[in-house]
Amino acid sequence: MTAFARKNADKPPMLIYDKVRKNYGNFTALDGVSMHVNSGEVVCLIGPSGSGKSTLLRCTNALETIDGGEIRFEGKPLPKSDTETRKVRQRMGMVFQNFELFPHKTALENVAIGLTTVRKMDADEAHKRAMALLAKVGLADKTANYPANLSGGQQQRVAIARALAMEPHVMLFDEPTSALDPETVGEVLSVMRNLANEGMTMIVVTHEMSFARRVANWVVVFERGQLLEQGPPQQIFEAPTIERTREFLSHLGWNG
Repeated sequence: MTAFARKNADKPPMLIYDKVRKNYGNFTALDGVSMHVNSGEVVCLIGPSGSGKSTLLRCTNALETIDGGEIRFEGKPLPKSDTETRKVRQRMGMVFQNFELFPHKTALENVAIGLTTVRKMDADEAHKRAMALLAKVGLADKTANYPANLSGGQQQRVAIARALAMEPHVMLFDEPTSALDPETVGEVLSVMRNLANEGMTMIVVTHEMSFARRVANWVVVFERGQLLEQGPPQQIFEAPTIERTREFLSHLGWNG
């Protein structure tokens, strides 16, 4: 056991996963996963592709229903009804691998649309907030651009701004840089690093080990739907307790 003190460990966890199971037919995607996420923490989920990381994120946002166990968000189990689920999703921002932007809307419109349709905000006020968020992610000069006229990194930053527009309590990132050209990865990670510095609670599924090492407060290693080990980044990357973790990091060329 590590003596490392987790961030805000004296406060109730924002998210608790208790023996969470998810099956797709005969395939077990999540096999009794138990962990928690504290308010203000950056928790990075790492492990081989297909190990259950993205499935856990989708279950967190109720995009997938679980088949066993429980997920509690801000002290309450995830709701079953569509109406209550939509309310919970408003407090969770999610950023996908492939941006999921509306191609026929400008960057400004993509960010503002949730404010006008879900929050019923006045259009002028929504556009003002969208402008501020696009500036926050370094895209103040791209408000009138359509997704087709933006680089992958710029599109992903629009997606982050769109998620932030709803003022979420937690941000969920599902491999946000995996679809990007190498030269645009850094600009997205920089925005995420700034959010972490501002105290945003974040769960990040990532293969960017340097980001996990430098920015995460807590790292969770997955393998075949199970949690192999978890701990502070210095433990996971410098002194992992499980041989499979060492093998995984070695395959990625990680040498500390």
